[in-house]
Amino acid sequence: MLYALTRFGCLVLFRVLWRGKVAGREHIPASGPVILASNHLSFIDSIVIPLAVSGRRVVFLAKAEYWEGKSLASLPRRLFFRTFDAVPVQREQSDAQASLQLALEVLGRGDAFGIYPEGTRSRDGRLHRGRTGVGWLSLAASAPVVPVGLVGTDKVQPIGTTVPRVHRLRVTFGPPVRPEDYAHLPPGRARREMTDDVMDAVAALSGQERAPGYNERPASLPTDGP
Repeated sequence: MLYALTRFGCLVLFRVLWRGKVAGREHIPASGPVILASNHLSFIDSIVIPLAVSGRRVVFLAKAEYWEGKSLASLPRRLFFRTFDAVPVQREQSDAQASLQLALEVLGRGDAFGIYPEGTRSRDGRLHRGRTGVGWLSLAASAPVVPVGLVGTDKVQPIGTTVPRVHRLRVTFGPPVRPEDYAHLPPGRARREMTDDVMDAVAALSGQERAPGYNERPASLPTDGP
């Protein structure tokens, strides 16, 4: 009951306070494994995307520490991650390949998996180069990649803040990028080209300026996704 109330409360925020607009849901398969690859602007991205997807479970990876703690202050955080089906990643599993193996298990169950190819939140608002884990995962699981463009989540909860603000959001899903279109290429090239095509689609959906290199995570920041 508590989880249902939490999800309902988030839906109210999404539809009323954040005035969330969603486009392109028809591009998400109704069943079977699928990867949702998004730009990453805010902590709440992993909440907004599942709320924008209708009728499908969307799983993200998150640090196991988010499930820990018994204090009243940590209750909302624990509740959010349990409500939105996040998979805890232990510290010893935090390397990229171990995270991708966990993601492969999620896709093997036929679920939708959410991933941020940039690796961490963009601190300058630009869209950085995608890491090829998304291509590896798609080819290994034979799962299509639906690009996602988020707009406005950085205004709702900017990096370094804890209380969400009122601001309009937009979530747009694009046509799937399919792994079979890259099967004729050598594995390394297939992963790179597929990832670049996914990021091109995300850029078109989000309207972000492109950055020439990777988004390096400051040592003091937690991992937000593989």
